[in-house]
Amino acid sequence: MALDRFSAQAAHYARYRIDYPPELYAWLLPQVANYLRAWDCATGNGQVAAVLAQSFREVEATDLSEKQLAEAPPLPNVRYRVATAERTPFPDEHFDLITVAQAVHWFDQAAYHAEVRRVAGPGTVLAEWGYNLVQTGDAALDAWILHFHNETVGPYWDSNRWHVLDEYARLPFPFARVRRARFAVRRQWSAAWFLDYLRTWSAVANYSKQHDGADVVAQVAGELTRLWGDGEREVVFPVFTRAGIVK
Repeated sequence: MALDRFSAQAAHYARYRIDYPPELYAWLLPQVANYLRAWDCATGNGQVAAVLAQSFREVEATDLSEKQLAEAPPLPNVRYRVATAERTPFPDEHFDLITVAQAVHWFDQAAYHAEVRRVAGPGTVLAEWGYNLVQTGDAALDAWILHFHNETVGPYWDSNRWHVLDEYARLPFPFARVRRARFAVRRQWSAAWFLDYLRTWSAVANYSKQHDGADVVAQVAGELTRLWGDGEREVVFPVFTRAGIVK
């Protein structure tokens, strides 16, 4: 079962984390046979659930963190609950679509798959996706980001983090008619915004916990700002996704 790693930075997470491109949903939703009920597992601040609510009659959105759920938008057909991926209050064969965004690497895979199979109906689609390390297209800046990720806060990542870097290649996906796709999220960010994005990283939070509340991002802000330059620049997040039929 996953630990709650994101309550401490819930407000930052809601503000500075990316959402996902319309092209991802345009790829995913035609694979779904019915649009009655969807479950967004590890919903965080509800960004995926809010999109699913536009297509599904009912959306259940679960997360470990009450603070994360408190940041989610209230919607009439979305119900937010505190629950784990491995154990939920839902009835058997209940959902038409199950989604997990940037979270499946934290789960107990066997228990999570057992729960997915229990709550999935015939033809239910399971979709999992995540995004890899942000890129700017500037060699010096990308090298700085990689060093900050691997060296500065590298020791403070949970071991599960490396599943994201290899795009879930080592995580099982034992389902039928598997499809994969890639997308890119592009944003125009200032250096200040990027620094606040870095503060959403679980490794940054772990650093703070282990160093009496120290802000490692503040320690490197001058160097990052110098490399960034004035104004905004484009940042690109490579998104990877897979989907399959549960049963």
